[in-house]
Amino acid sequence: MNLVIAVDGPAASGKGTIAARLAQTYGLPHLDTGLLYRAVGLKVVRDGHALDDEAAAAAAARSLVPAGLAEDERLTTGEAGEAASRVAGHPAVRSALLELQQAFAAQPGGAVLDGRDIGTVIAPEATAKLFVTAAPEVRAERRWKQLNARGIEIAFEDMLADIRRRDERDAGRGAAPMIQAEDAVLLDTTDMGIEAAFDAARRIVETARARHGL
Repeated sequence: MNLVIAVDGPAASGKGTIAARLAQTYGLPHLDTGLLYRAVGLKVVRDGHALDDEAAAAAAARSLVPAGLAEDERLTTGEAGEAASRVAGHPAVRSALLELQQAFAAQPGGAVLDGRDIGTVIAPEATAKLFVTAAPEVRAERRWKQLNARGIEIAFEDMLADIRRRDERDAGRGAAPMIQAEDAVLLDTTDMGIEAAFDAARRIVETARARHGL
C-alpha cells in the first residue's frame, strides 16, 4: 500500500511547512497544490483577464506546466494568494487540475500533498489525513512576518483582513470547499512552534501507518 499523506488547512496555518517536512522524513514527493492555483491566478491577471472569468481561468489551468513552480518567488506574493483564492472557486479550474493532482497522489510509493481539499476530493483514501489550522490572528502574524522579511510592506490589519476574507471564500465556495474531512485529525498550531507542530504531525502519521499496517 502506498503512503499518501493529505494535509489540508487554511492559509498560513503551517500546513505547507509541515507537509514538506513529512515528505522529507518519509522520502516522498511533495506537492503544494496551492501553487497550482496561484500560478493559474497570476496567469489570468497577466493575460489581461478578470479573475471571475471562468473560461479564461480554466484555459490557464489546462495550459499549466507544474515543473518549477516551487522556485517561482512570484507565487509567494499576496497578489498570488488572493488570485488563487478567487480562481479556486471556479468548478472548471478545479476540474482541469483534478487529474494532475490525483496522478501525483497515485504515484508508486505514495506522496504528500497539501491544500484545501486533498483529504476530501483529491485523495479521499489517503493513508493519513491532517487538518492543520491556527487562530486567524496567529496566521496573519506569520504571513505578515514572512512578507516583511522579503521586503514586502503591508499593514498587519490588512493582512488579518486578507486572511479572514480568504477563509470565508475558501470555506464558502460551491466547488470543493475547504472543510475538514470526517476522518482527518485536527492539528491546531496556534500555540506551537514549527518543531512541536511537526512532531505532532509525525505522530499522527505514525498512528495512521500502524492502523494500515505500514
